[in-house]
Amino acid sequence: MKQFALTVLFLVGVLVLSFLVFGVPLGEGAKLLAEGAFGDKVAVSQSVVRATPVLLTAIGITVAWRAGAFNIGGEGQLLIGALFAATVGKAILNSGLGFLGCLLMLLAAAIGGAVWSGLAAVLYLKRGVDLVISTILLNFIGDKLLLYFIEGPIRKAGQTAPLTDQIPDAMMLPKFSRQSDLHLGIFFALMVALAVGYWMFRTKSGYFARIVGANPRFARVNRIDADRVKFRAMILSGAICGLAGGIQFLGINGQLASSFSQQYGFLGIPVALVGALNPFAVIPSALFFGGLFAATSNLSRFGGIGNYFVYVIQAGTVIGLLLFRAVSERRIAAKGEAA
Repeated sequence: MKQFALTVLFLVGVLVLSFLVFGVPLGEGAKLLAEGAFGDKVAVSQSVVRATPVLLTAIGITVAWRAGAFNIGGEGQLLIGALFAATVGKAILNSGLGFLGCLLMLLAAAIGGAVWSGLAAVLYLKRGVDLVISTILLNFIGDKLLLYFIEGPIRKAGQTAPLTDQIPDAMMLPKFSRQSDLHLGIFFALMVALAVGYWMFRTKSGYFARIVGANPRFARVNRIDADRVKFRAMILSGAICGLAGGIQFLGINGQLASSFSQQYGFLGIPVALVGALNPFAVIPSALFFGGLFAATSNLSRFGGIGNYFVYVIQAGTVIGLLLFRAVSERRIAAKGEAA
């Protein structure tokens, strides 16, 4: 509870400092942010819609990092997930499957993300390729692969622009209202977060994952196969990030274009860190940053500053939290030595 209160105070401090740096009046800036995030039903729905893919990618990052597998490839896995979903969507476009088609595309998205993260895991286990390096590079390959497919194999017939076929409404994720973009994907994301939290803290395999990530030597002494644990964590991580791509595709776009990437895969990293790599704490963290995203658009229109404001706040938050935790850990270690 104390840590949560300190985190909230710290986030408020970062917001205030960012306002001062950009020369935004504190009162007016706070008002615009509050209106943009929670001012009315549309603002709230936009905050939740923005938070949905970020929550999923943050959960994916949490799974891998808690097992000691530093997956930086959430963005690439998200894009490949969307690509798999769009490819299956093109194959079943006129099948009349309805919501079953939607579920098939989501399954394909999860498989696509798992395949992409699994590639990095195999390189790590068979060739010793560092996961950080391979997953970063796979982000760029995934982006180019997506562009290649929407310009060629899955481009809409007769369409010169790089666009895929529009998925029929019956195969999209249902929306709760015609006046907002809020869709069923938020419940999928929350269910995944709760399920991962249960797995991580209430199951044997989740306990093994945490042990491997926290103390690899202890894991080896107790004959826990760390490589197998990391491989499984990477597959699960990629599947969740891929699902994020599928949900973004079927909840909002319904059509892939070169502008599909919104960097949600990268943003999942700071969201996971702010949530202390805890699936339950990542939920409010994602909602905070989702609201910040929605509110920043409002601030940009009325305050004259660009959308980069949110990235500045995210970067400041992550750097500050990492410094704070490093100092805290040193103090704890010093107290332990003194005792």
